[in-house]
Amino acid sequence: MPDVFDEVHRRCRDGEPVALATVVATWQSAPQPPGAAMLVTTDGTVVGSVSGGCVEADLYERARRVLDTGRPELRRYGISDNDAYAVGLTCGGILDVFVERVDASALPALDAVAAARRDGHPAAVVTCVAADAGSPPAADATNPLTADAASPPAADAASPPAADAGSPPAATSPPAATSPPAAGSRPAADAGSRPAADAGSRPAADAGSRPAADAGSRPADAHDSPVAADPDGASDPARRLGRRLVLTGQRRVGSLGDDRLDDAASADALGLLAAGRSGMLRYGYHGQRRGSGVSLFVTTYATPPRMIVFGAIDFAAAVARIGAFLGYRVTVCDARRVFATARRFPEADEVVVQWPHRYLATEVAAGRLDERSVVCVLTHDPKFDVPLLELALRQPLAYVGAMGSRRTHDERHKLLTEAGLSSQQLSRLASPIGLDLGGRTPEETAVSVAAQIVAARWGGTGRPLAALDGPIHRSG
Repeated sequence: MPDVFDEVHRRCRDGEPVALATVVATWQSAPQPPGAAMLVTTDGTVVGSVSGGCVEADLYERARRVLDTGRPELRRYGISDNDAYAVGLTCGGILDVFVERVDASALPALDAVAAARRDGHPAAVVTCVAADAGSPPAADATNPLTADAASPPAADAASPPAADAGSPPAATSPPAATSPPAAGSRPAADAGSRPAADAGSRPAADAGSRPAADAGSRPADAHDSPVAADPDGASDPARRLGRRLVLTGQRRVGSLGDDRLDDAASADALGLLAAGRSGMLRYGYHGQRRGSGVSLFVTTYATPPRMIVFGAIDFAAAVARIGAFLGYRVTVCDARRVFATARRFPEADEVVVQWPHRYLATEVAAGRLDERSVVCVLTHDPKFDVPLLELALRQPLAYVGAMGSRRTHDERHKLLTEAGLSSQQLSRLASPIGLDLGGRTPEETAVSVAAQIVAARWGGTGRPLAALDGPIHRSG
């Protein structure tokens, strides 16, 4: 949803309802991570994507229906790799997608998220995407998709059994939100352990959709259960769906229908926010940590990671441009005022005139850098490079790269060793900067640098995919 949030907020503010389809869980080679979203408007406009084109046509029709009825749906798409071109996801992965109508009634929650993003603060939105009256409805023996779509696919009985693969894991407690999101953290399908799924047992796609809550599947004695006994009726499955709780710092907006559930979900959602992950949580109706009751999806809106480019040269302009494209908040810094101008670097969020190492020291002392931050040193001048890199390599940054010839690198390495940096610290330096793409122009060099940053973030090899085996999309 982060990619389509502004459009959702704008249309709802103008009084126009929209249908929002959000990936809430993935398994195997799913093309998009949890949190990816597609928006369908009343005039048929589509914004965003959940699968790169594999299931959008089907989702479009479902979104139009949800827009008309107001009844949300939780839909699973996925097929075996061996039959990947028959229907559904050609990659053979599995997606759970929640489709809901969002209208003016959601404005308090949307306004809270917009305000947090505008002020540079992180936020999390917790949405109820599935509910049952106590235990998940039984699966149809002939159709695995009639099982709770928010639950992981079962492991193939012919394969070594995966731990608890056939049942939803209990909600876990992610770390408390005491630090910025970690570098390279990829959203996971579940906030707890990510269940394994055997490729041979994945359910066929488009085997029929199931409403996110099936009131008809409630047990016969549901009227005697604590869920049904709630005086306000908030535990009724159909009334739980689509409820939202927004967390911005210490502020809460909205409710999931129960104070204890709000407390439990808030603690775990803030942990996901601290880790920079979106994912699923499961609780009983009153916040009990068990695998049945309600399934909650947490969408996180973390502050953008920072990229600081030192050296106001033509290569810096290209790197700043591609850094902004990748979602970084980009700063260009140079001690030479005549070169460090906003006009020369229009894609940068800020241009700073200061000695590089002094600026970096200021940012470190102010706590404005974290484990997602990227530093690109393009000055290739020892009087700038050495004090700057000496400081940068002592920080827990995601990436530190330095431009220069191999001769420059060798001399720089020697000076940094004399400055007291350890071999482990020096091993973190990407120098000469970038991957070997054979590029010549500033733009081609920027692609090389960006590719190395992405590979470092996700643990990629930088080798051609055609030369590798195994899944294209790595697990988080």
